[in-house]
Amino acid sequence: MACNGPGCNSNCYKDEEAEVASCAQSSERTKSGDAEANPIANTLCIKCKVNEAISGYGGIDDGRFCADCFRNNLFGKFRFAVTSNAMITPTDKVLVAFSGGPSSRVALQFVHDMQHRALRNFDASRDRSLPVFGVGVVFVDESSVSPIHSNELEKAVKDISSIVASLTPPTKELHVVPIEAVYSSESSDRRDKLIKLVKAVSDSTGKEDILLYLRMLALQKVASEFGYNRLVLGSCISRIARHIISATVKGQGYSLPSDVQYVDARWEVPVVLPLRDCFAQEINMLCQLDGLKTLVLSTSPHSGINSLVSSFVQLLQEENPSRESIIVRTAGKLIPFHFNRIPEIVDGKTPLATQRHQKRYNLKSNVSVSSESFCYLCNSPLDKSETVDLSNLENHRSSDVFGTSYCSSCRFQILPRDPTSLEQFYTLLPQSVVARSQQVNNRNLSVLREQIQDCLLSDSEDET
Repeated sequence: MACNGPGCNSNCYKDEEAEVASCAQSSERTKSGDAEANPIANTLCIKCKVNEAISGYGGIDDGRFCADCFRNNLFGKFRFAVTSNAMITPTDKVLVAFSGGPSSRVALQFVHDMQHRALRNFDASRDRSLPVFGVGVVFVDESSVSPIHSNELEKAVKDISSIVASLTPPTKELHVVPIEAVYSSESSDRRDKLIKLVKAVSDSTGKEDILLYLRMLALQKVASEFGYNRLVLGSCISRIARHIISATVKGQGYSLPSDVQYVDARWEVPVVLPLRDCFAQEINMLCQLDGLKTLVLSTSPHSGINSLVSSFVQLLQEENPSRESIIVRTAGKLIPFHFNRIPEIVDGKTPLATQRHQKRYNLKSNVSVSSESFCYLCNSPLDKSETVDLSNLENHRSSDVFGTSYCSSCRFQILPRDPTSLEQFYTLLPQSVVARSQQVNNRNLSVLREQIQDCLLSDSEDET
């Protein structure tokens, strides 16, 4: 009814409006009461809308998916990274680097799942035209430079062997290689040389970094010797975000784009990162859900730049679960290098479908940066301002040339500044590093000789 208040000529219905508002408030209270009585109704999986969503792991998707959908979503990220970047093809032989941690454990599990599905498809097909890619596992033993007791290492190797043996079919070969294997097998004192090399680095950050480089050399050596053509690392978005900040602090801005891509083919055996879009929190949660066994080996306390950056990024992630993703997406906008793609296949034995797939998804040459110079130690691409002057190459010893062809990070964190110490440091390096520097020097000398060829006198002109 109308209010008929004094001076009111609009025939308003205040009582009806008040009644409607009262009913709306009552309805809201009823819905709130129902939600409190049945909290599961508000925690259903957003994908299947049937099962209860899991939560508590702190990831960006925390509380959104049920266990099954969470598992499928994480594997979907992995599979999309593999297929969209031509990481693994039917004719490949893949080596998975396994440290025992959650990331490498999930990477190994997902690679096995892909291989197992490929085997089932192969058995079910009539023509069996597409073979099943091979998989091997490698564990780098760093007990010579880390505080790992022999009993702890023995148990770790036994557990790793058990994990790899359980991932069948198909069977997978396990390689356990000591990090000192980066030295020639003919060297009887390679363990002592490695210890002296690490001790020669006084900076705590430099010690961590040189061990990282030596670990990569060990992985590459195993991959090359046993005929693998892909090296899978378990680096996830959380680890990459930390590397982006630490590399920026160390002055590695020029080479940073090479380290944040899905593929890194600057090495003899291309390195691929299929977990690049997965968070550490998601990986840890999957290990808990599926009961995936992981290992934690003793390590030395870290107090350098890498440790500080890790704590800083962890604090950012706790404040906002999307911080790591933002860091990686921002760095991902940098133009990649020409080696950040799988080399195109020219082998006539490779299936045509594989060649078409690789050509479709590989980076185009016009959207990449070319680099002809690399740091002799860490193999990072060098800017022109960091390369050595070719005209002075023949006037220096090998160690002097080595000391002037490096990135800024190796210069300040690893290399000794004293010339005598630098000469000794050079003698302790693995032969593969020395050979690479000598090869680059010879190539640079050839380039210099071509540049000044018109100015050189021939033998006949010299005699006259």
